[in-house]
Amino acid sequence: MSPPCPLSLLSPAVPSCPLLSPPQMPALLCLTALALVTSVTSGGDPGGALTFLALGDWGGVPDPPFVTPRQVATAATMGQVASERGGDFVLALGDNFYYEGVRDEWDPRFQDTFERVFVSPGLRGVPWYVMAGNHDHAGNVTAQLRYSRHSPRWHFPHPYYTLRLHIPGSNSSARLLVLDTVLLCGHSDDFGLGDIPEGPRDAVAAGAHLAWLRAQLEAAAGDSFVLVAGHYPVWSVAKHGPTPCLLRLLRPLLRRHRVTAYLCGHDHNLQYLEEGGVGYILSGAGNFMEDSRPHERSVPPGSLRFFFGSPASPGGFAHLRLEPGAVTVTFLEATGRVLHRVTLPPRHP
Repeated sequence: MSPPCPLSLLSPAVPSCPLLSPPQMPALLCLTALALVTSVTSGGDPGGALTFLALGDWGGVPDPPFVTPRQVATAATMGQVASERGGDFVLALGDNFYYEGVRDEWDPRFQDTFERVFVSPGLRGVPWYVMAGNHDHAGNVTAQLRYSRHSPRWHFPHPYYTLRLHIPGSNSSARLLVLDTVLLCGHSDDFGLGDIPEGPRDAVAAGAHLAWLRAQLEAAAGDSFVLVAGHYPVWSVAKHGPTPCLLRLLRPLLRRHRVTAYLCGHDHNLQYLEEGGVGYILSGAGNFMEDSRPHERSVPPGSLRFFFGSPASPGGFAHLRLEPGAVTVTFLEATGRVLHRVTLPPRHP
């Protein structure tokens, strides 16, 4: 695969804002909007498509060798899929470092669990756009933001941000809104069945995040596709189930603004649900796999279209292909096997 074309990162809201604001500048005032602009796919696809891989809950283990066999297998297949199907970037859906995040921006986990694992030729030079999960919030999330200064492929500019996606060879545009659902809803210890977030630690910061999200969705009115991504699920049939906070705060916004899809992790499997015209893509199989479905009755009847969580599986992830006429979502096992595929139409036919 040829290297991806240059990505132009713009911050129209605060053009001179540094990557991380100084202590006297509230972080929420800095880098609240970013634009990702690409004119061709990484492979030069003549059909004109933008492609990316979505991977959640991939963060290894805190003891040597700091990785799991499932993570290594998934990383290798991601590289192969990026070479064959295209991969302009990777969207990391949180829980990047189990079980308590990282200590500082020089933590060796960045090397042991990320840099030395995702080394396939198909992933060389491919940028990662990162969000924090609950296990990351158990450590130092600011250190993960600051690691963007150390790695050319690690992009975590702010706890939440926007990527503007331009589909090559067309006038079609898309927007990807990356959220911090732990900031919005609170921390979860992740060890109890159906454990739910305890509520935001900082209600003012959570309110600012929600106001930013509303503004971004209003600004996306002309986009052909709008994707929203966070760590916690809105809907899930698995261990954690639906997130009440997101059902209350986020689900109405997704429906009102006709969002194309919401991507998440947190539960350690692959799921696809549809409800209210919104697709729900759960990709949390990067490191562990769980096949229990205790919350099957907690989701709307008929909404679950696909579920995969075989404990014998080597892992999996999702691949998204954005073209002017559709978004194609493909769920893949780490063997390379296609598990499920769905096509989502543009918001403005």
